[in-house]
Amino acid sequence: MDDALILVEDLCRHYVVGGETVRALDGVSFAIERGEWVAIIGQSGSGKSTLMNLIGCLDTPTSGSYRLNGADVQGLADDALADLRNKEIGFVFQTFQLLPRATALANVELPLVYRGMSRRERRARAEAALAAVGLTNRMHHRPNELSGGQRQRVAIARALVGEPSLLLADEPTGNLDTATGEEIIRLFDDLHRRGHTIVLVTHEPRLAARCPRAIRLTDGRVVGDGPGAEVATLGAARAVHG
Repeated sequence: MDDALILVEDLCRHYVVGGETVRALDGVSFAIERGEWVAIIGQSGSGKSTLMNLIGCLDTPTSGSYRLNGADVQGLADDALADLRNKEIGFVFQTFQLLPRATALANVELPLVYRGMSRRERRARAEAALAAVGLTNRMHHRPNELSGGQRQRVAIARALVGEPSLLLADEPTGNLDTATGEEIIRLFDDLHRRGHTIVLVTHEPRLAARCPRAIRLTDGRVVGDGPGAEVATLGAARAVHG
């Protein structure tokens, strides 16, 4: 546990809305080891988006603790959080979030620009990242010249280019058809086999079942943590019998 990549202990995130306290996360604890591929699954309002924001250092908890690669996130100033995000986390979003007028290569280089890396090194690393997701022949295409699956591959390459400790994917197949979504999941599977740590946030049991491990949230609490297929089935059974 002490050398886990992600260590969450009694994590809470509360909001005050209209004079009432909303317990978006209410005492969540788990550890994720380096090299794991884990789904965070839950329905709307379960707390999974709040948890994703905390894991991604986009927000800070009300109480409890979160350590990422040995760094205690609790209490970090905004600049320190931004630095931690840039160095440790690669984000993959449902909506791709690519610059429309920039080529795939320029989109992938962008995180390295913020690190002050030389143009030559940026270019070499971006080309290698695009090659790793099978887009060597699409480096100079703009997003509107790419399919949805290719755009998501560019987004994954951009997440990987900084060699982060953690790949954090938020509903990465949400804007894709079934066949294309399957291609992206196979790519994540390949990245996992290469040793990348992946946390995939989803509401889909089908996706959670593909992950070696899943953590299910309900009402801000962990209600299941185990093999992905079992935790996904647990959720389906609750939906039928609940």
